[in-house]
Amino acid sequence: MTTTINDYFQPGWRDAQRVCAACEWTGTSRALVMELHEDLTEYDCPECENPVLIVMHPSMAQVEAAAAAGHSEAREQLELIAGFHASAGAEH
Repeated sequence: MTTTINDYFQPGWRDAQRVCAACEWTGTSRALVMELHEDLTEYDCPECENPVLIVMHPSMAQVEAAAAAGHSEAREQLELIAGFHASAGAEH
């Protein structure tokens, strides 16, 4: 069964043990094969390519809320976005 993470900033999802329903491989998301899509990232089993985990990409409101709550990764994302907008504005 594929697990879906709707809150990207939910603690622990990267290090939680996952089991592939198709071949019973066990490991964390760090060992899974990432497939990036526009609204989500699919993590597939490294043994049989069965989808094991789907992580929804956060909206800007979710990033801002997580940053305001003190989430360090969300703060880093906001800094990257601000830097991108600053450099894009400098080009014009």
